[in-house]
Parts: sequence; structure tokens; C-alpha cells
Amino acid sequence: MASETTRRVMRVVAKSVELPSGNEMPTLGLGTWTLRGEEGLRAIRAALAMGYRHIDTADMYGNHDIVGEAIADYPRPELFVTSKVDAPDLHYDDVILTCRKNLRELDTDYIDLYLIHWPNPDLPMKQTFDALRHLVEEGLIRDLGVSNFQQHRMRQALEIADHPIAVNQIELHPFLYQHDLIQLCQDNAVAVTAYAPLTRGKVYESDTLREVAEAHGRTPAQVSLRWLLQKGCIVIPRSRSEGHLRENMDVYGWSLTDEEMALIDAIDEQVRLIEPDFPEFEMP
Repeated sequence: MASETTRRVMRVVAKSVELPSGNEMPTLGLGTWTLRGEEGLRAIRAALAMGYRHIDTADMYGNHDIVGEAIADYPRPELFVTSKVDAPDLHYDDVILTCRKNLRELDTDYIDLYLIHWPNPDLPMKQTFDALRHLVEEGLIRDLGVSNFQQHRMRQALEIADHPIAVNQIELHPFLYQHDLIQLCQDNAVAVTAYAPLTRGKVYESDTLREVAEAHGRTPAQVSLRWLLQKGCIVIPRSRSEGHLRENMDVYGWSLTDEEMALIDAIDEQVRLIEPDFPEFEMP
């Protein structure tokens, strides 16, 4: 491990990134997949009370109602809300209709970031991006983006879209370090959001992450999040536990050394939690 002197060198990580609209997106958010009902509402409210200001949801999550109820307690400009339109609804008219439905469900006038949740290989992307651009022009969304776009699909999107793509949200963690995809996005001014950044708890099984965490008096979860932040990524860990929510917030004000970053980069076990039936989804 690095010396104590080396470890004190601070890698400053921004708490927000500016998107093409000029809107600021917090680099730490709350993922809400599987958060539903009263338990989900309590978790989202607890996160907001602790200081989370970025909430990530999606049409397919079926929880816009509780997200809307939770965010209603705060001035809307203080919050950043991401939602997504799913692959079956990527025809032009369906994108518009789905977004309007989502706005009603969330009880908000606009969505900060609206993503194509999954690519639809059977549908030309242009009409989808045309619809998203229309939503931006109408003020119903602030920025548009994509999710689960691998390199080939990302390159296509960059060629087709005539409005800046703000974000690509992908599965990303120490067991799925998609370096080339991250580089492609960042080289084209597309921010990368990491979902499943804690690998549903698998980070606690890694000797490397435990060793680095012990050196800093942190947890493997915090180390995984910090590693991603130092890669320039946005993180949206999901949790129902107030203890874990608070733990996940403590990722600023300390840093990993270059040596520690390289150790995590070199973890050779590869795990993809979300494995769609697309031939383009291969291990990096």
C-alpha cells in the first residue's frame, strides 16, 4: 500500500457536473430501483433529509408516485430528478406521451434528465432523439441522455443525435470496469453515471477493496464509490438502510492514491449483474 505521506495527497472530486443545459447534476445520487410503497417512500425521504439532492428513477420502476410525494417537500429547483423511457416506448409519439405521463406521476413541471433506458435494436434512433429534443424545446426536460449504450451504440447515438447527449448511465463497478466506454463518453463530453456501483454488496467480498478500505478507515462500499468518482463518474447507489445511506454520502473530503486506484483497476474478476439478450453486451 502507499505510504502515509502519499496517501495524504488529495484528489479533489466535484460534487456536481454541469450538463449541456447549464444545469448542475450532483455526482452522488440515490438509485430507486425496487424502492416502492411505504418502505420506498421512507428511504427516499430519509435520503433527502440527509442531504441527497439527486434522485434517479425510471418509468419501468413503477415508483414515480412515491418519488413525487417525497420531492414535494422541497423546493423543486434544489433537486435533480432523472427518469427514463423504456425500449418499447421509443417511437416519437410514445416518447412524448410517456414523458407527459411521467411528469403527471412525479407531479412536477419538468424532469432534469430524461434517458433512453435501453436501446431498441429494432427501431431507428433518430425519431427517439427527435422526440427528446422536442421535449427539451418544450421545457419538459432539461437534458437528454441514454442508458445501457455500449461503445457501438454510443458511437451511433453521437452521430445521429442533433442535440447534445448529456449522460450515458451504465452498470459500472470494480468488477465491471468499462474503461474504453468511459473514455469514449468523456472524450465526447458525455458524463457517465454508474448504476449498481456496489455490485449489490459484492464489494465486501473483495480482498483488494477491503485492504484499501482498512488503510483509510472506510468501508469497501465507500472505496468503490470513491474510485468511481475519481474516474470522473456520477454514482447512484441504492439503499433502504439509513445507515448505508449516510455511509454512502461520506465519499468526499478524502481520496485514493494512484497506487490504490491502479489496484482496483486491476481486479480481474468480471461480473455483469444486468445481462440483457443483446449480442453487444459483452465483458470489457
